[in-house]
Amino acid sequence: MPAIRLSLATQWTPARDGAPLAYALKLTNHSVADITAFRLCLTGPASFDADSVIEGGRILTRLSNFTELAPPEGFTLRPGDTWVATARQLYPLRHWSDGATAAYVILSDGTRVPVAVTPTEMTGDNAPLKKGAARYALPAGRSPVSLSIIPWPKSVATSGARTVPGGLDLRPTGALASGAALAFTRLVADLFAVEGLVRPVAEGGLPVHIVEAAGFGPEAYEVSFAAAGPTVSATTHAGLVYGLITLGQILRGAKAHPFDLVFPAAGTISDAPALGFRGTHLDVARQFYSSAEVAKLLKVIAWNKMNRFHWHLSEDEAWRLEIRAYPELTEIGAWRGHGLKVPPLLGSGPEPTGGFYTQAAVRELVTLAADLGIAIIPEIDIPGHCWAAIQALPWLADPDETGAYLSVQSFPNNCLNPAHEPVYTFLETVIGEVLELFPAGIFHLGADEVPLAAWSGSPKALALLEELAGPEAARRHAALKGVTGNHGGADAIGGSGTAVLQAHFIRRVHEIIKSKGAKTGGWEEAAHGGAVDRDSTYLIGWRNVEASRLLAAEGYDIVVSPGQRYYLDMANSLSWSEPGAGWAGWSGPEETYTFDPRAGWSEAELQRLIGVQSCIWSEPMTDRAIFDRLVFPRLSAIAEAGWTSPDRKSWPRFAALAGLMPIMYGNWEIPEA
Repeated sequence: MPAIRLSLATQWTPARDGAPLAYALKLTNHSVADITAFRLCLTGPASFDADSVIEGGRILTRLSNFTELAPPEGFTLRPGDTWVATARQLYPLRHWSDGATAAYVILSDGTRVPVAVTPTEMTGDNAPLKKGAARYALPAGRSPVSLSIIPWPKSVATSGARTVPGGLDLRPTGALASGAALAFTRLVADLFAVEGLVRPVAEGGLPVHIVEAAGFGPEAYEVSFAAAGPTVSATTHAGLVYGLITLGQILRGAKAHPFDLVFPAAGTISDAPALGFRGTHLDVARQFYSSAEVAKLLKVIAWNKMNRFHWHLSEDEAWRLEIRAYPELTEIGAWRGHGLKVPPLLGSGPEPTGGFYTQAAVRELVTLAADLGIAIIPEIDIPGHCWAAIQALPWLADPDETGAYLSVQSFPNNCLNPAHEPVYTFLETVIGEVLELFPAGIFHLGADEVPLAAWSGSPKALALLEELAGPEAARRHAALKGVTGNHGGADAIGGSGTAVLQAHFIRRVHEIIKSKGAKTGGWEEAAHGGAVDRDSTYLIGWRNVEASRLLAAEGYDIVVSPGQRYYLDMANSLSWSEPGAGWAGWSGPEETYTFDPRAGWSEAELQRLIGVQSCIWSEPMTDRAIFDRLVFPRLSAIAEAGWTSPDRKSWPRFAALAGLMPIMYGNWEIPEA
């Protein structure tokens, strides 16, 4: 049979002027043979509604963003022809990356044929599609400051300028200083491989004295400049590393822009962070990132003086961490593909794709992070977002549960059942293995986005709810069986039977975590029903800052990460040409930078604000050029929100220096001709 060549173009037409929305799928046959009785499988961030009617076709299978469609019975796709199928019920597309990003066709004999997919076009918008990090250039001759430092320090009192050295000749005194010097040397060798930031005097290196000194805070440091060379002082390993990073940033800026930025001849920089928790979160379930990529991200966030890495290791779409007691979690749950228990999702194709982190790989990354002053916080997201885990271990579900409920991402029956005792045996084992790997002593249990109708068809769950809240609560919850929910976003479950059941679940898991000597992390929903102790828990507020402030007022330690500003999967603007998601809105680098997470908080509430966190959710990250555009320089903007006091922030200064900060993959925006 001649080779079959197919392409898929998709077009989005928003609802306007009384006309309904339209998402047109156009499959073209570039072969010399007819194709009949075929099925088109596609994935991408957007998903069809459960009750979608397809004009010119029909939906055969739908799971979240994976859809299998077929043309009308008897349809033949002839050479050179195009089959057009149009959907009018689906989650609205907002940006070009929302559409289908991968597709393949299954022929009548079961053969799988790859399909070339082009980015989704929007009717009436032909602007060039954007990828790669935006370039922020130093304004020649008009730099707002003479030193290149991000985040901006607490105190800068330097003067003069010396001839810019070729590099830094590190001269530590004592074991602590030697360890910091080695960590910095490794860091710059990886981030800036050919720049030779660390080099001996024989190669033009300027002597830098590194000394342990008493009296500094946990991450504070001082850099003093003198004719003989600078001195970096701090009390801790992290403080010394941060001082060296500041010195390295100054040097890189002065070398890149010798007429605008200087290497000081005299004076002092005294610095300490405003907030103790400065985090970056990475979702490795929606898209997989190799250990090498995670290591690179750790180095990038260290250069931004961030000190927490929140590793989102499980989701509906995948389970990414080796658990020796349950090898099926990664044998099954870490891989997606046609015919597998987890189908292609979010841009993956028919061949098995994915991966997981072995415990040996995790230990290496934990060691690297500690060397850079970063604590790694593992997250196993429970009780929701567990579809992949349940596919791998079906006994985690109540065998008598009937009916289906859907998550906001359209996964059915994706929550661990609070009334099913094997779940707790499983979790005690998992938590034990996880905490052995991560010495920070924190287990983040998720607790977000449980559907309102969760467990409404489970006799065990209804019996438990009756025991906890009475027969009327159980009756009302049973009435939710078959209710779809999640209209316009994740269900708000406060005050519901679902919240009662989740609180019971979280309380038991929280006790397991405490029994192992660890602290509990959770998304803001973990507070429902007072299930966690305030003195052994911290929460991440994601819906909005007001919700975070209210939780702080209740006595919870809070990390602020509002989706509207700190979720780095959100697009940089409303423009169709920008990649990214849009359910929480949009936030350009300036909007992210100027956002004040402390605004409106009382002094008592501010005592509970422990930090800020950028969240890299990976649904749109179907290629790494999109990653670079969405993450940078907004990650640095959030880093400065955690380090620099609001009165010392300056968007013009930040924008002038942002282009000197490292990005992950080296993908820069291509300027329009």
